[in-house]
Amino acid sequence: MNGKINLLISLLLSGIAVAQSSGAFTSTGAMTTARSGHTATLLNNGQVLIAGGGPNFNSPTATAELYDPTRGTFTPTGNMTTPRTGHTASLLPDGRVIIAGGYSSSGGTLTLLQPLKTAEIYDPATGIFTSTGDMIHARACSAATGLNNGQILLSGGVGPGFRVLDAEFYDPTVGSFADAGPYATFRIALETCQGAAASLLPDGRVLIVWEDTFAEIYDSKTGLFTPAGRSPELSYIDGVPTATLLMTGKVLVAGGGDDTGVHKSAELFDISTGSFTPTGGMSSAHAGHSATLLPNGTVLIAGGPFLSATTELYDPVSGTFRTGPQMRTGRLGHTATLLNDGRVLIAGGEASSLLASEGPSSLAELYTPDVLIPAPVLFSAAGDGQAQGAILHAGTARLVTASDPAAAGEAVEIYCAGLAEGSAIPPQVAIGGRLASILYFGDAPGFGGLNQINVRVPDGVAPGPAVSVRVSYLGRISNEVTVGVR
Repeated sequence: MNGKINLLISLLLSGIAVAQSSGAFTSTGAMTTARSGHTATLLNNGQVLIAGGGPNFNSPTATAELYDPTRGTFTPTGNMTTPRTGHTASLLPDGRVIIAGGYSSSGGTLTLLQPLKTAEIYDPATGIFTSTGDMIHARACSAATGLNNGQILLSGGVGPGFRVLDAEFYDPTVGSFADAGPYATFRIALETCQGAAASLLPDGRVLIVWEDTFAEIYDSKTGLFTPAGRSPELSYIDGVPTATLLMTGKVLVAGGGDDTGVHKSAELFDISTGSFTPTGGMSSAHAGHSATLLPNGTVLIAGGPFLSATTELYDPVSGTFRTGPQMRTGRLGHTATLLNDGRVLIAGGEASSLLASEGPSSLAELYTPDVLIPAPVLFSAAGDGQAQGAILHAGTARLVTASDPAAAGEAVEIYCAGLAEGSAIPPQVAIGGRLASILYFGDAPGFGGLNQINVRVPDGVAPGPAVSVRVSYLGRISNEVTVGVR
């Protein structure tokens, strides 16, 4: 085992850098198009895909653009096949993005009762959108959740006249949608674009918070939805809250509103008890806001009703919110994307400021936390983070190489840095564009500061001498290394 020990010591010496910053909002380049109802998706290359929405909800656009954090600029990319607003966008394990549903327009009139069934795929390698299989149900304003098996669960949203009765999932291995079964409770749409909040739990199930006081859980292993407790104090009939998985394994449900007004309240869902309990209240009411889990474990709440510029930070250790810095532009319905360098990109939405009149905005800004914590880093055998990965056949000192490849179903050990200490949130590992089963994640035993992830090589990976391996953690993507697969 001396070879393995020497490898781990060399990886520890390479380390990762953590930079200090100001903890404030700063302007960045403006989007090429004013947008609300758009999506923002972090790509494997660190850029952000902005798609759809538009300057007028009644006239959505098919245009899309890319934000480059290194330059601070937006540039156009290929157009979608269909103009959309209120759609979903999800990164697939192979690095492509699936765009699904939403509203479109016909003759300048919004087809409120006829949401889209169509879906399309964006390929960052070509910058082109292409159609994929239609959804089972036409829907807009739904929640899209990436499952641990690589599929995308679509839940909630608005169908033709009524809330969609069944959920569905997209399977990227076959390029089609399939029914995920009925919800545990009957649903009727109460708002034009009133979706659901959903969060992937540490055990791979999905918590869905509806617009009333009920929640339920979807289990992809059984294909069943089951009731998941009821909020003791909150109702979201006039505004769905955000649902953010914390590093403790609990889910922070914050903001939203009902017929009494917009909420300052927040609560925690505990997967171990299946119950909601109140937590510290926010200093301001928030609906139409964003909630972003930061790499230090706190949650950034930004914007909301009345085009608010207020932000606050939730500390799961103390269970309290504190006031954060003001955004440069008041917004609601914007997107918030955690970047690979630890900053948060806030883009578009309905906005109002000295620089922008009320309405969809092209303005964007960056939130820089007090400490920048970069995305996870996969180590390589050469120490440069490229090509042959520091990935071993489990329980050995043998690298998984072109001459000593791994087989489907085999356990391998992946060495990296950047996983949060003590976090209950597991990483996702894509090998050859397919998600692997996680067997262990955390510190490398005996080597503090170095992380280890044990996985099984998934079935269906195309064999080769240099198969891609990436880690996704807290929504951010690592560098790419390679292994041999037979």
